[in-house]
Amino acid sequence: MPVAVYVLGLSVFALGTSEFMLSGLLPPIAEDMDVTIPQAGLLISAFAIGMVVGAPLLAVATLRLPRRTTLIALISLFGLGQIAGALAPSYELLFASRIVSALACAGFWAVGAAVAIAMVDKDQRARAMAVMIGGLSIANVLGVPAGAFLGEHLGWRSAFWSVGAASAVALVGILALIPEIPRPAVRPTLARELHIYRDRQVWLSIGVTALAAGGVFCAFSYLSPLLTEVAGLDAGWVPWILALFGVGALVGTTVGGRIADAHLFGVMLWGITASTVFLVALALFASSAVAAVGLSFLMGVSAFFTAPALNARMFNVAGAAPTLAGATTTAAFNLGNTGGPWLGGTVIDAGRGFAATAWAGAAMTVTAIALGAIALRLHTRTPQPPTRVIASSTPEASAPEASAAATAQPATC
Repeated sequence: MPVAVYVLGLSVFALGTSEFMLSGLLPPIAEDMDVTIPQAGLLISAFAIGMVVGAPLLAVATLRLPRRTTLIALISLFGLGQIAGALAPSYELLFASRIVSALACAGFWAVGAAVAIAMVDKDQRARAMAVMIGGLSIANVLGVPAGAFLGEHLGWRSAFWSVGAASAVALVGILALIPEIPRPAVRPTLARELHIYRDRQVWLSIGVTALAAGGVFCAFSYLSPLLTEVAGLDAGWVPWILALFGVGALVGTTVGGRIADAHLFGVMLWGITASTVFLVALALFASSAVAAVGLSFLMGVSAFFTAPALNARMFNVAGAAPTLAGATTTAAFNLGNTGGPWLGGTVIDAGRGFAATAWAGAAMTVTAIALGAIALRLHTRTPQPPTRVIASSTPEASAPEASAAATAQPATC
């Protein structure tokens, strides 16, 4: 495995930490910027909106650009976005910096995956993707709680400076170790790629993915104030509990990835059902510190247990357009990351309290289960071909790449 692939994994670690670390920084940001916690929660939605818009657009727009140069430009822009956030004197400028960082993040994912695939042999593509996705998993386990720890002891701006420093290290690695990658010989036809959106199964897959992710992040985005103000835990516990969620996410991704190919709908539906049960339990027992801590771990397991199946489902129904299939999955997850925190903030503003975000999240996951059941019924009523072939629009977007992406944790950042 080329060292350059691990450099991409380090880059993804910085990207993922930036996206998710705000879950542990909302109270100090809200106090410093003189806004409410729900308003601070919209910063999470701002990043997700940038990913929703940027993923499909940049996936297509950068296809004929030099890969190495594009990576350098995007990681540099991302790092500058972190510095702008650390220096932001107002909420509005911090909000704008999150959108810029998200656009750079979306583009880096689109190009970085193609570069990782291009640098290895065909029989190492899945491993290369696993290294990249591993950076995101480690961000959940280490980066996010580290950000919360820094925010608690050195101020929330120190977390942004730290991610900016990680981005600088990644930039040096890209400059030194990423080789020049040949441009794709044939540019995909946008009209052919967009044809996938005529399939109702694609839209069902988008809906299930967005609602499943949004339901969990509706509660997770406000987990820090829930733990301190409802469960009664000291703020010093928050980084460790966020790390526990990350460990659960790593466990869920590993287990779900092993069985999703053989039991795709089972993993998808049972995983979302488990998330629903855990969210309801959190709403009922949020005042219990033991229950809140345990359920934080279990929500990480169930949410990421479904991720491989949700990815695989999109490639199954949109495999004829692999360029947009992966980008559409990324956008769908970030639709959930946008809508979940917004709905949670709305519930809090209505005076329902932080525990009510779990009820709102459960409503989203129940809807996801209903859409998943509809997709399953349509799937069983449609004759299936004996084998599935994913068409390749470019030499860098072949079936092994799709398979690797399908079994990996989604690129939410």
